[in-house]
Amino acid sequence: MSEPIVGELKKGRVVGVQGPIVDVKFEKVEDMPDLHEVIMVKTFDKRDLTLEVAEHLEGSVARCIALSSTLNLQRNAVATSTGDVLRVPVGEALFGRIINVMGQPIDGKGPINATETRPIHKDVTKLRVNVASLSENKREVMETGIKMIDLLYPVVKGSKTGILGGAGCGKSVVIQELIHNVAQEHDGCSVFAGIGERIREGNELYFEFEREGILKKVIMAFGQMDEPPGARFEVAKTGITQAEWLQEQGKNVLLFMDNVFRFVQAGSEISTLMGRVPSETGYQPTLSSEVGDLHERIKTGSGGSISAFEAVYVPADDLTDPAVVAIFSYLDSVLVLSRDRAQLGLYPAVDPLNSSSSNMDVAVVGPRHFGIAQEVVRMLTKYDELRRIVAVIGIDELSRSDRLVYERARKLQNYLTQPCFVAESYTGRKGQYVPTEVTVNDCSRIIEGAYDDRDEREFYMIGRLP
Repeated sequence: MSEPIVGELKKGRVVGVQGPIVDVKFEKVEDMPDLHEVIMVKTFDKRDLTLEVAEHLEGSVARCIALSSTLNLQRNAVATSTGDVLRVPVGEALFGRIINVMGQPIDGKGPINATETRPIHKDVTKLRVNVASLSENKREVMETGIKMIDLLYPVVKGSKTGILGGAGCGKSVVIQELIHNVAQEHDGCSVFAGIGERIREGNELYFEFEREGILKKVIMAFGQMDEPPGARFEVAKTGITQAEWLQEQGKNVLLFMDNVFRFVQAGSEISTLMGRVPSETGYQPTLSSEVGDLHERIKTGSGGSISAFEAVYVPADDLTDPAVVAIFSYLDSVLVLSRDRAQLGLYPAVDPLNSSSSNMDVAVVGPRHFGIAQEVVRMLTKYDELRRIVAVIGIDELSRSDRLVYERARKLQNYLTQPCFVAESYTGRKGQYVPTEVTVNDCSRIIEGAYDDRDEREFYMIGRLP
């Protein structure tokens, strides 16, 4: 959805199509559109196709990325430069609606009555961060109601949290549960960007939100698996543009991106199709700059903040994958989902020994919470060591002190599981929201031995302790 400038529009013609990459030739160099400028062209079946300039070639040729299918696009078709970058509608009218990368509604509910549009591209070197606001927000903890996250990896306003895991480890469920809890308990507003994920997931997400009554608090932008790489790549910026507008209105916004790896993957596809030589690891040579440009826009400004939750697919469960490492450096908290824990039924399957958070600080959570969290990690670390020994010699051969730690750690491990609201139809268990103070107190009592006479199975998939 681009707003053309007044004046003579420059026209070219299509001279080459390679899948989603389209070459448009202009008569004169002066007619060449700028990078990121939008070019419109009609296909043989009278469909409007939006192209975005990605590169300038010799001979006054603009190499473009198509944001929708290039099916039925003919050679020598007339292409018209709009003189502007891609713009999407913003405003309150988008709550409860689903848009595509171009800001067009795709939910069958008719046009969006928005009066304002914003460009999806920004020069990150010109962004300004309100340092005073950042300092203030850094100490404001946002309760999620998920025991594992609130206890060990607290979320603060304006931070970026990554949820990393391989296929089937539960990244999308954790993201959906966070949206549900924040909308229900904090009356917050959220933006959800679906980047290259399954169409089924987007469909289920929409109807889940509608059923829970939180759809009116969420703006959704989708560029799903069946769309060209240009749409999957740019839809992340469409989502961020929505979050930026809400932040400017003084709101504390939650931005959910599922899945940031698909953003990198789409960039890699585009890079290959454009003929760029890949890096040694096979990814695009512009990997770092693309990931950086995306994350630098997620900032805290005056009046409001953007708190980001990013699902990151980990190829082959390899945390050293270059795409995952590039995303790592921009995150304040990293929640690593473990396939081993998922197979044991320990949901959410967050691995407490591989995950980390820079927000776990005495100045942020207070000395009591910090001390108990450290003791929980210490006991779970010791349990991981003892588990291997027990597998060989049995629990009866442990010393009394080691056996106490082992049994209490098993109770802690089970207690940190939790039934999710968004997974009720799968598990048959009613979802539970647990305040942070309750979680801290319950863990303290388990550590101190108040429940030594209770069976560990009583702690599995519950909310608070009786």
